[in-house]
Amino acid sequence: KTPVDQKLHCFLLLFTQCNDLGGIALMTVTLFPVRLLIAAFMMLLAWPFAFLASVGRSETVVEPQCLWRRLVDIILKIIMRVMWFAGGFHWITVKGQRALPAEAPILTLAPHSSYFDAIPVTMSMASIVMKAESKDIPLWGTLIKFIRPVFVSRSDQDSRKKTVEEIKRRARSGGEWPPIMIFPEGTCTNRSCLITFKPGAFIPAVPVQPVVIRYPNKLVRLFEILWLTLCQLHNEFVIEFLPIYTPSEEEKRNPALFAINVRRIMAKALGVPITDYSFEDCQLAMAEGQLRLPVDTCLLEFAKLVRRLGLKPRNAEKVLQEYGNRARKLEGQKLGLDDFAQFLDVPVSDMLLDMFALFDEHDDNSMDIREYVIALSVVCRPAKTLETMKLAFKMFEADEDGAITEMELAVILKTALGVTHLGVSCLFTAIDCDDTGKLTFDKFRSFAEQHPDFAEDYLHTENTGLHSTATTKTSNGICPDFSPNDHHGTIDGLLKKHN
Repeated sequence: KTPVDQKLHCFLLLFTQCNDLGGIALMTVTLFPVRLLIAAFMMLLAWPFAFLASVGRSETVVEPQCLWRRLVDIILKIIMRVMWFAGGFHWITVKGQRALPAEAPILTLAPHSSYFDAIPVTMSMASIVMKAESKDIPLWGTLIKFIRPVFVSRSDQDSRKKTVEEIKRRARSGGEWPPIMIFPEGTCTNRSCLITFKPGAFIPAVPVQPVVIRYPNKLVRLFEILWLTLCQLHNEFVIEFLPIYTPSEEEKRNPALFAINVRRIMAKALGVPITDYSFEDCQLAMAEGQLRLPVDTCLLEFAKLVRRLGLKPRNAEKVLQEYGNRARKLEGQKLGLDDFAQFLDVPVSDMLLDMFALFDEHDDNSMDIREYVIALSVVCRPAKTLETMKLAFKMFEADEDGAITEMELAVILKTALGVTHLGVSCLFTAIDCDDTGKLTFDKFRSFAEQHPDFAEDYLHTENTGLHSTATTKTSNGICPDFSPNDHHGTIDGLLKKHN
């Protein structure tokens, strides 16, 4: 090498190997601002083209795409590619052949791990599903409307149903509409496995094309996302279009089965395992309540059964209050499987038996329905700790003084956390400063308001193995790195895993 080549090589080596915080700090004030400015300029450049192409275009009918709109489509793809190039994605490798909209109107993409997963969308200008509020964002909203997304409105109670119907309408148009790209996981993960796919992409019962995404540089953790954005001079992104998957008659009738089989194919192509955990499980595990679920909680298993049995109520507050009143009247009376089914107004089934077994403390075919109500309250409103505790006190408190004992507090908190053993002596003593041996909800609420971190200060201190999922190292700030094979913890008589 010439001296110039050697200097250039050393310069590149310095930049590509700056894997410490000092390197990130350096690139924050050098490379990152340049990338940000170029990306902003590219979006500004794209806006007038997207605006002109969107003017006068119907949102419900597809008109034949004239020559100038096709030209705009090509220009926007070039602009977006320049933007990603400036962001460090110098190589975007495409494997396989993308199907025509008439062949596979829906493309399912996984795994979803970062904002960079938008690259396939900008390369194809395919439609996506996103919240309706996005179209009102200046500049960004115009670019979004150009790709004709399916909008979901949070203010509309029937939005989910309307979204599914719109996806069906477009998917069954015979290729008239652009293809729809959907991330069926519904959230970001760390790409170590594929979580449960939501059924929305599979309800139309049309052929889909699975698309897998890879980052050869092994981008996994949040720290590495920052490293990618700020430090690395160049990165690689791989998109692989897998063969079209045509559903069988059984899969057309059962979207969940359709989703499972497509996920299995995509996991095999990626070389990663699958897990039955879902987006809702991530929400439950990461809820910001005063009682954060520990890593070994069994409430995730319980939540999965609740969803499969269709027991999660739409009007959670009303239903939980009704359940609480009915459970209080039973005064701790044990229920058998038939009584449990009657309480929930569902038929006896193998799945219901699995749920019943979670609460069968002594394997004597009986359960305390109050524990089910507490667990359901946590699943339905994980961030509302005091609301769950109020409901629990209401079911357990004595008629004469409206108070509960230390043992009853232990039962309540074990159920709410989904753990096997839980010592509550330190917490109970701290609240019961008068040494009455009993607690009222007013006392508990007052203590919780004065000590918002009471779980960390008292429960975690007394129970050293109690580690919250919210404090576990996460992949991207959304979903923790947990696996059902590693966390099948049991709850002694409350949430015990059924064999």
